[in-house]
Amino acid sequence: MKRVIVGMSGGVDSSVAALLLKKKGYDVIGIYLKYYNINNKCPWREDSIDAMLVSQSLKIPFYIIDITKNYKKLIINYIYKEYKKGFTPNPDILCNSKIKFKIFLEKSRFFKSDLIATGHYVRKEKIKKNGKIYYKIISGIDDNKDQSYFLCNLNQDQIQNSIFPLGNLNKKKVREIANKYNLINAKKKDSQGICFIGKIKFLNFLKKKLVEKKGDIIEINKNNHIYKYDKYKFSSKKEFLFFLSKKIKYKKEYGKIIGKHIGVHYFTKGQRKGLKIGGYKYPLFIIEKDIINNILYVGMGKNHPGLYTKVICIKKKNIHWMNENFIKKKIEVECRIRYRQNFQKATLFINKNSLYVEFEIPQLAVNAGQFIVWYINNEIIGSGLIS
Repeated sequence: MKRVIVGMSGGVDSSVAALLLKKKGYDVIGIYLKYYNINNKCPWREDSIDAMLVSQSLKIPFYIIDITKNYKKLIINYIYKEYKKGFTPNPDILCNSKIKFKIFLEKSRFFKSDLIATGHYVRKEKIKKNGKIYYKIISGIDDNKDQSYFLCNLNQDQIQNSIFPLGNLNKKKVREIANKYNLINAKKKDSQGICFIGKIKFLNFLKKKLVEKKGDIIEINKNNHIYKYDKYKFSSKKEFLFFLSKKIKYKKEYGKIIGKHIGVHYFTKGQRKGLKIGGYKYPLFIIEKDIINNILYVGMGKNHPGLYTKVICIKKKNIHWMNENFIKKKIEVECRIRYRQNFQKATLFINKNSLYVEFEIPQLAVNAGQFIVWYINNEIIGSGLIS
């Protein structure tokens, strides 16, 4: 009988994952990862009790592991650091690779477990090519719940030692299973917000470490000369990609001051709420942030050209290949730059020290600090940190 550690959050997904594995004959151990911060409202006590009660009903051992110290060091400090630089990080991706799966693997050795399992809606497959064995992550069949994006940074060791019981199920079916077996959390709402922190007022969260600093809000007209790309002539595709991947360097004189903000680091590209400026026919959106000079540049309307990106460049050090069998100089892929985004067609151009992503359709609100994930036939082949 194989032994498996199941990461149990207290929610219905991980509970059903444990249930299904128990039904299949696995020796299941439930583990709840506790992050405690007196200043946040993440209901770890309620969640851990739910996880414990489900474990009792399944007659499986249950343990609580405190990750507070590591989480603060690797995730909380990372969030503040990235926002201070003007980036928009995705802590959930790092939380999976650096915290959850790392700790589960360590504990699996302690408990002499063969595998680890979570309630993620993804599928895993084993392949053999050129004499080597690879493990791949494939989107879950439920498009509304597919969580492959969040696992884009896992390494082969983490994938090899993991199983995902919910990959071939949809959310409705999972709740039906929970109801059938009378799990106490069958009707519990899905968790929201940042991994382990929960749903919070993010501005207040940032203000705990990042001080207010008033600065100008400058409006840039959509017809500004900086968006007239047709006047440029390119001698090669590489030159074209390099040009379009460069960040536009806005200047004060390109627009007009229309208001004040409380600190550039509190905002993100594409954001429209929080500017507190009215009187416009269409909403104002942040199109760029100047961290050095503490300036927010905004544009009117969702069709403003400053909101869109056609090409991004990923540095070699920020590229993570999940399946190296696909690597070649030019690759046709489908991409996501955020969770639950529909697949976006793109072409990867791989150079010695970087990788260009050219989107078929320009993408809205691409932010430094985000992860872009590329897929072929629903399989993650790699990802990159946008910088």
